[in-house]
Amino acid sequence: MKAIATDYRGIWGIMGEKQQQSEEIVQILKSKGLRVTPQRFAVYANLRSRSDHPTAEQIWTDLNRDYPVSSQATIYAALQSLREAGLVRSVLLEEGVSRYDANVEKHHHFRCQCCGMIEDIPWNALNEINLQALRPGLVAQSYEVRVEGICDRCSVNQRPENGG
Repeated sequence: MKAIATDYRGIWGIMGEKQQQSEEIVQILKSKGLRVTPQRFAVYANLRSRSDHPTAEQIWTDLNRDYPVSSQATIYAALQSLREAGLVRSVLLEEGVSRYDANVEKHHHFRCQCCGMIEDIPWNALNEINLQALRPGLVAQSYEVRVEGICDRCSVNQRPENGG
């Protein structure tokens, strides 16, 4: 019986944590003047729970995996309102593909050329770029660095086997 009681406490802890995260999301949406719709809530919660910078289609697939509840148009509308409110940003890391990121703090991105994995790079990990070096007439308002290369998982898989 004691084990069951411990399991219930664990379940209540998880439920309490999810409830707290849900309340936080509701407060954030309201603080930005957004109506809290089930779809907007679901899209924002999905983005906050991941770091892979998904496309709108990937979010739509995730949200409709168990129960089809949202159209692609609804997902795009939710993403646009979240972007306009400054809660998510659109990231172009490859030609013609818009990805979304709930991390709106300044940061850069690394993209693996083999597997497509995307990882955030802290802003201060790279030296600051001197925007004053631009030719006269160009006025930079912001910048972001995209680093492309091979991630550690792919580089391990590409190493030739040691042998004699």
